[in-house]
Amino acid sequence: MSAFTAEFIGTMLLILLGNGVVANVVLHGTKGSNGGWIVITTGWALSVFAGVVIAAPYSGAHLNPAVTLALALIGKFSWGQVGPYMAAQLLGAMTGALLVWLLYKPHFDATEDPASQRAVFCTDPAIRHRFSNTFSEALGTFVLIFVIFYFTNPELGEQKTPIGMGSLGAIPVAFLVWAIGLSLGGTTGYAINPARDLGPRIIHAVMPMKNKCHSDWSYAWVPVVGPVAGATVASLLYMLLKG
Repeated sequence: MSAFTAEFIGTMLLILLGNGVVANVVLHGTKGSNGGWIVITTGWALSVFAGVVIAAPYSGAHLNPAVTLALALIGKFSWGQVGPYMAAQLLGAMTGALLVWLLYKPHFDATEDPASQRAVFCTDPAIRHRFSNTFSEALGTFVLIFVIFYFTNPELGEQKTPIGMGSLGAIPVAFLVWAIGLSLGGTTGYAINPARDLGPRIIHAVMPMKNKCHSDWSYAWVPVVGPVAGATVASLLYMLLKG
């Protein structure tokens, strides 16, 4: 298991389970049809947990180009590894989306609304307003990155010896993504991860589907630019406060 492989598999699981819960809620005839926002946000939080558990020991479980960028900006990750990590994340996201399509294909075929089909793959704003949508993605990503910077490990004794939490170490980021989804996600669907939106959007564009509509490439830059901006601001503020 290399770092590249870990990022690929971790991101694949993130999208398989995250986009999978969206498919279960919005596609026609599923057991979870019309499950609602709580089901979707909970599913995404748990998908983060699964992806992080797999990738953390080998790559640090970035699973998100915004996280990789932020860690490089504050000097905690090598710039030379940024490209390979982002490539692994994008490929993993595409693979996860492809698996969701294969799993739910009969339900895609039974779903007449093309917007619901596309929603399984990529985000779409509740109210289309480019500035507000970009700000929403930036703010959600800012919260994600800034809080991650302040995660700490448990310590023992007066010497404050750090101890690991094993797989339980994935719980804090899962809770954080859950909170972002519940509180800030209603405007754009909280991509907060360029690979999470772009990779599946590419798969939507190339896969054959009944009643399929366009992949909304005019909006596709928002869930890329917004998270990059949010991660950059979070990194700058962290370095300023750290002194």
